[in-house]
Amino acid sequence: MEGEGKEEEEEVNDHPIEEVRNTVPVRDDPSEPCLTFRTWVLGLSSCVLLAFVNEFFMYRTTQLSIGTVVVQIATLPIGRLMASVLPTRRFRVPGGWSFSLNPGPFSLKEHCLITIFAGAGASGVYAMNIIAIVKVFYKRQINPYAAMLLAQTTQLLGYGWAGLFRKYLVDSAYMWWPSNLVQVTLFRAMHEEEKRAKGQLTRLQFFIIVMTCSFAYYIVPSYLFPAISTISVVCWMYRDSVTAQQIGSGASGLGLGSFGLDWNTVAGFLGNPLASPAFAIFNIMAGFALSTYVALPLLYWTDTYNAKRFPLVSSHVFDAAGGRYDTARILDPDTFTLNLKEYNSYSRINLSVLFAINYGIGFAGLMCTLSHVLLYHGRDIWGLWRKTAAEQASGGSKEQDVHTRIMKRNYKAVPQWWFHLMLVIVMALSLYTCEGFGRQLQLPYWGLLLACGIAFTFTLPIGVISATTNMQPGLNIITELIIGYLYPGKPLANVVFKTYGYISMAQALTFVADFKLGHYMKIPPRSMFVVQLAGTVVASTVHFGTAWWLLTTVRNICDMDSLPAGSPWTCPGDDVFYNASIIWGVVGPLRMFGRLGNYWQMNYFFLVGLLAPVPVWLLSRRYPRSAVLRNVNMPLIFAGASGLLPARSVNFIMWGLVGFVFNHVVYRRCKAGWMLVDAAQLRARRGARRRRRLHGRAHLRFAGLLRRIRGAVVGC
Repeated sequence: MEGEGKEEEEEVNDHPIEEVRNTVPVRDDPSEPCLTFRTWVLGLSSCVLLAFVNEFFMYRTTQLSIGTVVVQIATLPIGRLMASVLPTRRFRVPGGWSFSLNPGPFSLKEHCLITIFAGAGASGVYAMNIIAIVKVFYKRQINPYAAMLLAQTTQLLGYGWAGLFRKYLVDSAYMWWPSNLVQVTLFRAMHEEEKRAKGQLTRLQFFIIVMTCSFAYYIVPSYLFPAISTISVVCWMYRDSVTAQQIGSGASGLGLGSFGLDWNTVAGFLGNPLASPAFAIFNIMAGFALSTYVALPLLYWTDTYNAKRFPLVSSHVFDAAGGRYDTARILDPDTFTLNLKEYNSYSRINLSVLFAINYGIGFAGLMCTLSHVLLYHGRDIWGLWRKTAAEQASGGSKEQDVHTRIMKRNYKAVPQWWFHLMLVIVMALSLYTCEGFGRQLQLPYWGLLLACGIAFTFTLPIGVISATTNMQPGLNIITELIIGYLYPGKPLANVVFKTYGYISMAQALTFVADFKLGHYMKIPPRSMFVVQLAGTVVASTVHFGTAWWLLTTVRNICDMDSLPAGSPWTCPGDDVFYNASIIWGVVGPLRMFGRLGNYWQMNYFFLVGLLAPVPVWLLSRRYPRSAVLRNVNMPLIFAGASGLLPARSVNFIMWGLVGFVFNHVVYRRCKAGWMLVDAAQLRARRGARRRRRLHGRAHLRFAGLLRRIRGAVVGC
């Protein structure tokens, strides 16, 4: 019995990541209700509601985005009410299957599945931007069935990539997905009963206090004093100075001396800083500072690329005289392709210097991601592959962490052929979408296959970055560049290629991140798969229906020249998407970043990004005890350097400030209170240390690297 007790203690305490050990419980009740009638009712209704509201407000000047936290809060009392009033008797259906409307108390697993359902509705559908620019900006028609299939296939294609890489990005303990720990903490605060120590607060009490204060304070910046969302001290002091506005404005300048007292200013563009480790925040802010306060002023005030002729901070395109570019003048109305004669007689496209260097840094960031993963994680990824292959051959593994062992012991895994079947079906529908309907989308079959190949190639390396740092480099720039060279002058082909190549990868990582959340919460994998698939299909349908309704019924929607004064239907996001389609699709990279364009020097950033991680990697091997070198992450630095559009400088300043205070200062100085550590968790840590001594040498090296990450992932 004594030996069994020790074995169970080690079983409970062996996860190698400190933040996971401090946050995720290591117990499970397989009999707890999960995919129930309550889950379907509350999950589907939440998904539909969030998809409609978020898509509706996406076209308005003041955008409103409702996240899953609202659903988490609202469905808890509703679920408990349903558990108290619904009948408990079981209903039988043909085939010997039965179900109950009320299988027992409203469970944490039901709550988690409902939130994942809602998350599918809260996230946008990227393909809606394509429909908007076709119907509104380019003023052309698109078949509604083609548009609907485009929305569905681009959202579902990534499930195939997720299935291929889930062994590495879900089962591996070192792919810990920091943002999921925020959700775990919130669920525990809502469901776990705690004994309140004298003079202290429980998690739920603290959460209720913070939530109440947040809702009460939100009235101030949203309705009473909107000006406090962005306060620029320099602009107040020198109201008539253009230079002062450029230096001090947090919305249209460098943001020196600017700040905001609105949470939307902090998290509106960059996400919740409390969900990012401190080292990631430091890297991102270093990149932002170098780009905004060194490169941008130097280039602008030396008039590089005629910078002073255009706004300092702008994502629009301009002609040589500094006016807005007239795209209709260079497009053939019959073929919807570039008219070279008109283009040559009109003007080359010009960008603000910030917009130009953002593209260059974006080039560098993508190559830097590949180089960084190869140098820092290449050996470990290869090792994981070999361990996975050996595990499949032997039918088990001695190196699985506690959560993986619990999941494999208690629940059936999702069969791999489910993902393969999804991939085949969605790929066939995607080919029909592009090749059918009179080829309205302009993208041929080889373009779709190439986009899928790009998404497949980048899913694993970018997944490693996202799973360890909470940051996700995108493929939008590289996909635009590739198809722009291969198939120039066709704007729809460009944006469709970008959507299939970029969004299918992003959807794959979203699917994997949700699967990891279910892994932490001990939810049956097959229930997770069903909820994610159903939520994606329902959300895509509602997003499409809402967008089509608005684009066909609101007069002059998105047309700022025709809208009446004060109209809210200005579509800021679609406006940026439209300008990108001009740059990469209509004119093409050859006439923008090639020998026929103004910004050919940006191509050197590909080489810069490829080589940037090498010196840091070499120095870290030469000085392995240097804490600074261990925490330098070049992909995050480039991500911070290229993030100023559509975000503004005040967003970065406040995001970095809040992240530094809570994830560095508070985390280090009141760590015990921040984690609300109990005695069981302390015992778990001691057991984990004993367990890790048994692991192999390569395993310890990788574990040691990640244990040194001192980022915080939940609020104090």
